[in-house]
Amino acid sequence: MSFRYGQFIPSRARLQFMFGKHPKFFWAYGALIGAALAIAAAVWHLGYVRAVEQVHARAQSDLALASDRLQAQLQRYQEVAVLMANHPVLARLTHPDASPQDQQAARDVLRAAADKTGAVTLTYVAVDGTILASATPEVSRDIAAAPHYRRALTGALGVGHGDDPVFGKRVFYYASPFFGAKRGVRAVLIVTVDVDRIEARWRGTRPTVYFVDQGGHVFISNRSELLGWLRDQNEVGLHPPQKSAGSDFASHLVAAQYEVWSLNWGPYVPKRALHISSDLPTIDMRAEALVDLSPAVRVAWLQSFGVGASVVLFGLVLLFVGHRRAALAQENTELEHRVSERTAELSILNQNLRSEIRERQEAEAALKLAQSELVRAGKLSALGQMSAGISHELNQPLMAIQQYAINARTFLAQEKNQQAGANLDHIASLSQRMGRIIKNLRAFARNEHEPVGQVDAVAVIDSAVELMAVRCTQDDISLNWDAPGMPVYVVAGEVRLGQVIVNLISNAADAMAQSATREITITLKPAPRADQPVVVSVADTGPGIDEPEKIFDPFYTTKSVGQGDGMGLGLSISYGLIQSFGGDIRGENTKDGAIFSIDLKPWTGTQQT
Repeated sequence: MSFRYGQFIPSRARLQFMFGKHPKFFWAYGALIGAALAIAAAVWHLGYVRAVEQVHARAQSDLALASDRLQAQLQRYQEVAVLMANHPVLARLTHPDASPQDQQAARDVLRAAADKTGAVTLTYVAVDGTILASATPEVSRDIAAAPHYRRALTGALGVGHGDDPVFGKRVFYYASPFFGAKRGVRAVLIVTVDVDRIEARWRGTRPTVYFVDQGGHVFISNRSELLGWLRDQNEVGLHPPQKSAGSDFASHLVAAQYEVWSLNWGPYVPKRALHISSDLPTIDMRAEALVDLSPAVRVAWLQSFGVGASVVLFGLVLLFVGHRRAALAQENTELEHRVSERTAELSILNQNLRSEIRERQEAEAALKLAQSELVRAGKLSALGQMSAGISHELNQPLMAIQQYAINARTFLAQEKNQQAGANLDHIASLSQRMGRIIKNLRAFARNEHEPVGQVDAVAVIDSAVELMAVRCTQDDISLNWDAPGMPVYVVAGEVRLGQVIVNLISNAADAMAQSATREITITLKPAPRADQPVVVSVADTGPGIDEPEKIFDPFYTTKSVGQGDGMGLGLSISYGLIQSFGGDIRGENTKDGAIFSIDLKPWTGTQQT
């Protein structure tokens, strides 16, 4: 089923039908909206969960990458502590006889290591907490109580972090023990790492990542506004160091496994975020990330809106189709009532139409009969005009035959066989001439009922010229006809075409009655191509045509009253005959008189007769 744009814009009458007469459609639209909202909500939930799953997968990769990056940056300082703890220059400081020169050499080694690694300082400490050498000027501090130092005294690698009171920075500590000859710890090398320097390389990157120590203190983060925030025991989120400052926070689970936080912790922390975490035992911290869920929410809303809009559109189409069918049913009922009312009137009109058709058919038959009678009358009129000449044309050979027969009998009586044979030859020739004249008359006078077909135009013109030759001789008219040496076949009726040629010659002879020069010229121009006509022309030297546009009108004539044949039907009949062949006839004036041209279709052998 196809719809046009205008079909979706109901008219006032249609709206009245849809809502005024059928209030149940209000409930249908309400149910449609409710179903669309329910489906959209379900699609939103499914799309949101699916999007959160995808975000969770990417977030785990991002958090692992951030954790690996931090641990890799710290590990090089750990390796420095382990490798340099056994340095021979530092080891000499553990001997009782260490000199001031040995202390200076140790300070130079530690200072060079600090410059190359970017560490805050490197400190070499004895087992009793005495600082043996340092990369920076010695400052009094209580190292003996530091957990990382005390762990190193046990022979393990000590790790610690905090705010260094001497340098006023957040630092990481790596303490590596030095073992003497008896495998006891003789000294500890402490490497102090600047955390700010490590953070500077990835601050502001996505997602939001922070590292919380065992005390719930945010010690490292790529968002500086979160540094120093705290997490109390059994607390899910974080809070600023000063609780009075307050922070908006809420947490809920999506699909019973994804933790989503709603918070307002600053312009660079997402408002709605997926929270993930992982433990980092090597640095004694917990890595956490907050991944923005705004894209997931947008995707869910787009999917929900698309499906909801599709459901509404499809439902509207169905409702519209239902309304339209109901409207069509009512209109069909009204239409059937109107049809039943009009059926009686149409029956009467149908009877009247049949009567009119019958009358027209009878009139058409009468018209065809009248046309046939007119054609026959035209032939008889032409025969009447030619009767005197034809009588003379037949009487002269008959008198000659009679004389030749008498002479032949005399010659035979005198046994002059040669002269008698010559007279008999003359009799045979004259008989053939009379036979041709009678044949042409019979062909001209008969009624042609055959359809158009292949006709030799040259033979038809020859026959017409022979019929009109006697009159032309009597009226002192020169009849010129130069026949081609081969047949020219056209689509026509042989008798009807001959009648037209005779009529044109007769009209030309009548027109030249008062002319000093009397000459009729007949030409035949074959068609140069199959799509061009064969042209037959009859030209005279008469006074011309007064009104060329009227010459084919019935009863139009220029002959004087009393001539006996001035009814004006000859050219009209000729026009109808040529039109029946699919041809054309026209008349026009020339400098010498008038010329009538007939266009006939050439016979190609494919026409249907």
